[in-house]
Amino acid sequence: MRNEIEVIRASVPQARRPDRTRRVDVGGIEVSVVEWGSEENPPVLLAHGGFDFAGTFDILGPLLAEAGFRAVAWDQRGHGDSDLAALYTWEADVRDAALVLASLGSADPVPVLGHSKGGGMVDQLAEVIPHRIGAVVNLDGIPNKRGFAQKIDRTDVAALDTELAAWLDHRRRAGHTLRRADTLQGLAERRRVMNPRLSVEWLQYLVTVGAREDTDGWRWKIDPTLRFGPSGAWRPEWAIPRLRGLHVPFLGIVGTIEEEMGWATSPDEALPILPDGAEFHALANTGHFVHIERPEDVAEIVIDFLGRAL
Repeated sequence: MRNEIEVIRASVPQARRPDRTRRVDVGGIEVSVVEWGSEENPPVLLAHGGFDFAGTFDILGPLLAEAGFRAVAWDQRGHGDSDLAALYTWEADVRDAALVLASLGSADPVPVLGHSKGGGMVDQLAEVIPHRIGAVVNLDGIPNKRGFAQKIDRTDVAALDTELAAWLDHRRRAGHTLRRADTLQGLAERRRVMNPRLSVEWLQYLVTVGAREDTDGWRWKIDPTLRFGPSGAWRPEWAIPRLRGLHVPFLGIVGTIEEEMGWATSPDEALPILPDGAEFHALANTGHFVHIERPEDVAEIVIDFLGRAL
């Protein structure tokens, strides 16, 4: 199997596993932190999206390192090689991000980059500790008024009670289960349903870094109690004013092709809610995973922006 993994990883020559790994205690549990580039270089903190891994930066991270940065990412709690937690909340993810940031030991404000859910997280991080944030780069994680779902009126007590009961029922069921096992190729094909624009080679590569091989097959290293969407309380009505009020240099990059895992925020929706002086790029013919579909283009935009913002 080791030879098979090596062959799969060699099929994505742009990707490179991290130079270093370490663990950070975030208040009783530990998260796995990975780094590319010299520890002497100025850091940039990378936050992956929901149901993803630090390994999704295995292409962008090395490109930033080649440009002279110390690119640092972590598996969010319940994902990848980080510990599982009793419960998951949006606020806990943001606190984890702040503690990973503190572990960098940088006296200067640090630029942060987030994809999808990670983009929303770094937006909020810049709101709560702006003195520690040098710039924000949001990759297809800009909110819109439609939100993830408007099916439930959260001011309706009965509807909210039904939704919360469903989440708790899911938690009770999933707390004693494992994710369904499959072959390495099978997991890649299952992921392809949600990421049809990404190559089979990349999706197989992602399995080698985001899944584990058990005696009955491969399964994603994601807590089965997690579900799609932000954990805990999060509404676009809260996120949009926070985003508009940021006072740090801001770069937004979105794809223009809607995908199942994406936020589907159009340029027309994004531009009016960005902070004053923000820079914005919409990548044509590109889906939600802009940094995987167009890594060189995204890296060039990000490196140029950070060179000016910092």
